[in-house]
Amino acid sequence: MEGAIFSQIAEKVADTIRKVVLEITARVMQSYFHILHRENRLRLCGAIALVGLILMVITPRIPHSPTHHFFADMRNFLGVPNTLNVLTTYPFLLIGVPGLVLCVSGSCFSISLKGELWGWVLFYSGIAAAAYGSAYYHLKPDDDRIIWDRLPMMVSTISLLSNLVIERVDEWAGISCLASLLMLVFVSAAYERTFDDLRLCMIFHFIPYIIIPVLVFLFPPKYTHSTYWFWATGFYLISRFESLADMKVYNVDRYLISGHSLEHLCLAMVPFILTVMLCLRSIKITRDY
Repeated sequence: MEGAIFSQIAEKVADTIRKVVLEITARVMQSYFHILHRENRLRLCGAIALVGLILMVITPRIPHSPTHHFFADMRNFLGVPNTLNVLTTYPFLLIGVPGLVLCVSGSCFSISLKGELWGWVLFYSGIAAAAYGSAYYHLKPDDDRIIWDRLPMMVSTISLLSNLVIERVDEWAGISCLASLLMLVFVSAAYERTFDDLRLCMIFHFIPYIIIPVLVFLFPPKYTHSTYWFWATGFYLISRFESLADMKVYNVDRYLISGHSLEHLCLAMVPFILTVMLCLRSIKITRDY
């Protein structure tokens, strides 16, 4: 009996503490937004992008590595080359196609602007295409096929960034961002193929996932459930570490699954989390700043 009473008291105390912390955080963030003017926040985001571009320019040329296409797990099951690396790309299809259908139908997702709709349609199209492109590459990894692995994910990445700009900053700014970055994606792909230089492509693997959490932190949300952006960014960063530790992960789990295969599964969590966010969120504020 005493244990049950103590448990109830503990729950009430924890709930009170949680409410107080959330209230304090909300007030601090509100004050922060007023102190750091909108123009300064935009300048900060622009500075991050500029630093990334400068680093790209001063970095020496990054050619394709001869060892890049040799993964830790290259086992074949049932005649399928690199079986697990191929099969772990299909969660992208299982998330991308339903997400695309829900975007177009408009029956489930909370999307209030036409620019957002275009961005999310492009995002889910890229995710679905990544399943085929990545599987095609992993069946026979080489320099000619790798662009089909990278291109869909680059398109999805710039769509995410543009959607966040539309939501947090301005619709037309986000649409302009989407159009210009989409053009840059194809330019970078052509540049990679022509000059065997990965620097432009690397921009789309790193800079957006720095700017996205910065935008989420600096600009007040239009919708609820905005913390899902941080979860998505976290899973993306984990996937990067798994990719770098491909062989180490494979050795640690006694050759069950490689870091690269886990990278695919972690990357698939990004659109999954954002899909849940789109289903759960609702309009939080009317942006007038």
